[in-house]
Amino acid sequence: MFVRYVYILDIYIIPDTKPQPMIEITEKPEVETEIKTLESEERQTIVHCNCGEDYAFRIWPSTFLIEHGTGKRAKLITAFNISFAPQWTLNDGKGFTLIFEGLSKGCTSFDLKEIIPQDGGFEILNIQRNNMDVYQVRF
Repeated sequence: MFVRYVYILDIYIIPDTKPQPMIEITEKPEVETEIKTLESEERQTIVHCNCGEDYAFRIWPSTFLIEHGTGKRAKLITAFNISFAPQWTLNDGKGFTLIFEGLSKGCTSFDLKEIIPQDGGFEILNIQRNNMDVYQVRF
């Protein structure tokens, strides 16, 4: 490797470097890789919600999509146009959107349940799965 340093007096300095020994690999290690598709890795379920005439609403982080058969819970990832408890959002008539983790591939129906320590949690039972995983519900 040749390195050139230029100074005001135009003096050239070649650093003292030793040649590195070459490494030879005679065997290729067997590496097993798993290829994941975007579909299997980045799944989510979107639920657009309308609350009718309610004055205000909020969502608790303890809201899940619960798969029929397995009981597996898809967690709430984020929400749009609605506050997380204890804050409240005034109903502007536009509804709100909930984004959940993806459902299992074998899931054909599920429930949306807000599991909270008081009455009045959001609940929609027996939602039939569709191929887009985008749903419209009315509470």
